[in-house]
Amino acid sequence: MDLFVSLTEIADHASAAIGVTDLEPFPDEADRIRDRVSKGLHGGLSFTYAQPDIASSPARSFPWGSSIVAVAVPYLTDGDGTSRTRTVARFADGDRYEGLRTVLADIESVLGDAGHRAEIVFDDNRLIDRAVAVRAGVAWSGKSTMAITPGAGPWILIGSVVTDAVLDQTEPMSRSCGTCDACMPACPTNAIIAPGVLDARRCISAVLQRRGAIDHELRTAIGGRIYGCDDCLTACPPGQPALRKVSPAGRALSAQEVLTFSDRELAPSVEHWYVPSRRLRFVRRNALIALGNTGDQSSLGLLAGYVGHSDPLLAGHAGWAVGRIGGPRATAICRAALNRKLPRSVRDELVAAVAASALGGVYADVPAVLQKADAEENAT
Repeated sequence: MDLFVSLTEIADHASAAIGVTDLEPFPDEADRIRDRVSKGLHGGLSFTYAQPDIASSPARSFPWGSSIVAVAVPYLTDGDGTSRTRTVARFADGDRYEGLRTVLADIESVLGDAGHRAEIVFDDNRLIDRAVAVRAGVAWSGKSTMAITPGAGPWILIGSVVTDAVLDQTEPMSRSCGTCDACMPACPTNAIIAPGVLDARRCISAVLQRRGAIDHELRTAIGGRIYGCDDCLTACPPGQPALRKVSPAGRALSAQEVLTFSDRELAPSVEHWYVPSRRLRFVRRNALIALGNTGDQSSLGLLAGYVGHSDPLLAGHAGWAVGRIGGPRATAICRAALNRKLPRSVRDELVAAVAASALGGVYADVPAVLQKADAEENAT
């Protein structure tokens, strides 16, 4: 049996798309990455941004290779249907990479059995997965910057197997997004600043993975999200038929659970997420924002405990959440905390929270609020 036919059967069994390309460089991708970095649009992310010359030149990392087999594996499952209560993006709700790993492992095995060297590559700084998939005809590059396939739309995970087997290349797709730009206005933070151009500094998925404090201007737009954001995907017309085929979401991981679970209790739910240094404080930071955005007065007791947290990152975001909920009790919590000796970052969050609480949870001109508070403090 023809080797590629055998590989195609593996892909078909998983409803995956498959294609082949060579190891020639991707000079346009290298230029694109350098341009994004020079403009700060990468938002401090590393991944393939760290070494664009290596990531865009497969032969530098795989000099023994002749072909790259690319696959796109759909990952939607029951419970992924439309829901207003989702707190975790679908790709991170459970280990969705299991299907991709299985397909890639089976392809690697078939190539190995045929006497060829093969190496699985995905989410790897040495290779730009999306560029490989597009050139292999597995997907087209959407205006959202997501790879999109017929049938599954953007609801796919992509990966590759580099091999020394000489395989016939498949042609790139002739499809594109055409005049559709549904993903662009769907982004809650306007992070898609032009077709195919993402400002990662504003992308909620990227923001929730970063270290440090989250910018004030983005916190309200985060809504109830704890990890990831699917809005540009759910808006994509090619992916909507696949979304309609699965049942709506059931019970979601709640912000209250994240904030009350011990590290041991929380770890299994987030072990497959990208969390900086595996420190769960960043997940709890996200949950504090999500809880504040609920506007739920009954959450103030839990948040008040975090306002007194020894970690300034958590104490500050808890202060913001209390101010976001607003009301007399929220104001009292913040004022009481301000009577203690606090790190400057926490003090600033609480001062802004008092002002926001008075406006019903609306944060308006935070720099001016802090400047006024500093002036009043210096005058006393």
